Amino acid sequence: MKRYLAVALGILTAIGGFVDIGDLVTNAQVGARFGLSLGWIVVIGVLGICVFAEMSGRIAAVSHRATFDLVRERLGPRIGLLNLVGSMAVTLLTFIAEIGGVALALQLVTSIHHLAWVPLVAVLVWLVLWRAKFSAMENVLGLLGLTLIVFSVALWQLQPDWGDLGRQLALADKPAGEAWTTYAFFAVALFGAAMTPYEVFFFSSGGVEERWTVKDIPTMRANVLIGFPLGGLLSLSIAGAAAVVYGPLGISVETLGQVGLPVAVALGKVGLALAIVGFVAATFGAACETGLSAGYSLAQYAGWQWGKYVKPSVAGSFHASLVVFVLLAAGVLMTTVDPIMVTEMSVVFSAVALPLTYFPILVVANDPDYLGEHTNGRFANALGSGYLVLVVVASLAAIPLMVVTKMGTA
Repeated sequence: MKRYLAVALGILTAIGGFVDIGDLVTNAQVGARFGLSLGWIVVIGVLGICVFAEMSGRIAAVSHRATFDLVRERLGPRIGLLNLVGSMAVTLLTFIAEIGGVALALQLVTSIHHLAWVPLVAVLVWLVLWRAKFSAMENVLGLLGLTLIVFSVALWQLQPDWGDLGRQLALADKPAGEAWTTYAFFAVALFGAAMTPYEVFFFSSGGVEERWTVKDIPTMRANVLIGFPLGGLLSLSIAGAAAVVYGPLGISVETLGQVGLPVAVALGKVGLALAIVGFVAATFGAACETGLSAGYSLAQYAGWQWGKYVKPSVAGSFHASLVVFVLLAAGVLMTTVDPIMVTEMSVVFSAVALPLTYFPILVVANDPDYLGEHTNGRFANALGSGYLVLVVVASLAAIPLMVVTKMGTA
């Protein structure tokens, strides 16, 4: 039973990583605008994050050390610092957006402006980061987040033309009237969202905190192969529901409320209520992940004692950094910046930072000094190398496409 419950860590990572506030809105926007013609990016992203998350989890299980810790040791402090700066910038942007996303979801329930919720949400996130056990995060947030499956049910209930959706997914062609540059921009953004760096850092650091060993590798792989594809399925369902409801009307999606409307159309108030529960759980789970990932990365680079299971008196710098990150996120949000815009920016810059994250992981996963007989095989190296080419292309294209398309609005 314990091994089955351990899969919840992967479920939480998938929901937090794939279905956060930016992904909720971005997938709905893409679905309404492009149908499922960009769904192939989600599929490629799912496979990519599975490849590198498996490496990262295996590193943690065999070496009993987190990925970022070994990256600094294996490649040196300069490369480690470059990795730290890139990943921290993206992770903190995402952390800000996730806290704002929880506030937006609560606004849907209460009609109270999201800024009024930001301080309370920030305090709750800090309390979870400080006091809650991993088991509570996994079981409560992971299981509540699964209510987002209501989007899959809603898509089925909407009775779409499955043949047409299948053709959109298979042909991967832009709709008439859309520019190829805009299509490419959203492709890069979706790819960056699927493979955000904090996912692997949280996954491996969580494995160290849970004291994974070689015996836990099968469970870890189950986490990867169940959790991340689930996140991809939810993303495709959100895009598909938006494509069916908004696509024929030419309506764009700009708010979180519009994301949930297809569920209300298909399943009524009960369905919408479940969707909102999923919104809160997914964004809160993502806020916890990104906050911890930022703290993990900084502490592991600096050589501090770290961990949720370590008392603040022992890991004072780690816990203090979490307080600083929460205060920073709340402070930025109180300037009235749009959380959705922040996340859209973060997924673009995530694409830029991808090579800094995944190349070092591939290097460490091939080092027998750390992994012994559990280093990558030929198949894992072939997949990893292929994806490195993709992430480099995405990294080089992200900023030019963002400028040319004006964040996809041109």
